[in-house]
Amino acid sequence: MKTLTRAAAVGLTVLTAAAVAAPAALAQAAPPAAESMFRATTLNLSAYGETKVAPDMATITLGVTTEAPTAAAAMQANAAQMSRVIAALKKAGLADRDIQTSQLNLSPQYRYEQNEAPKLVGYQASNQVTLTVRDLDRLGQVVDATVAAGANQVHGISFGLNDPAEAENAARRAAVKALEAKAALYAEATGHRIVRLVSLSEAGGYAAPPPMPVAMFARAEAADMSTKVAPGELKVRIDISGLYEVGR
Repeated sequence: MKTLTRAAAVGLTVLTAAAVAAPAALAQAAPPAAESMFRATTLNLSAYGETKVAPDMATITLGVTTEAPTAAAAMQANAAQMSRVIAALKKAGLADRDIQTSQLNLSPQYRYEQNEAPKLVGYQASNQVTLTVRDLDRLGQVVDATVAAGANQVHGISFGLNDPAEAENAARRAAVKALEAKAALYAEATGHRIVRLVSLSEAGGYAAPPPMPVAMFARAEAADMSTKVAPGELKVRIDISGLYEVGR
């Protein structure tokens, strides 16, 4: 019985040692890190697509500036003059949603003389509205009507698109074609072939151009003194980048 017991103890010791050693062996045989398993050659490229389209809307900022000896008088005069401008805009066909106040300001006016403290001489009130004109054929008429009604500040004009989706999609297709052509060129030049497109990303879409001075678009003619507006064309650009896997 003592011999059998010692043999069993020895067997148990061997089994226990093997059980302890097994996890260590498994740990040594663990698979390699994920990054070492993906060693494909890739091309990381960018391209853009562009399309030109005629604008179908415009935004323009104009305003009224008045001066008076007191702040209240300056604001009252400004309010009365701006009311006439708003009425002229609505008479020209602009909806309430297309007329938005963008700035309202009241500031003191001083006279400066040498060796004397500044002297308050009155107040200046200004009120600006940003207009959205959805019929470009009437843009010049709208400007003329507001100036005739009392607007004495015209700050800038910007042309845009009511719905840029179609132009954006055309630019996207052009961008993808340009990206594919660039990838094919690089693959051929380096002796590779395109295996697959791994990822594709877009870096922004259409943005309306910033406002520009109205003087750049307006001109007066002897036969017709109304403001003339030349909308020209808009460039809609889409930038993309893509990652291609290539092989031999």
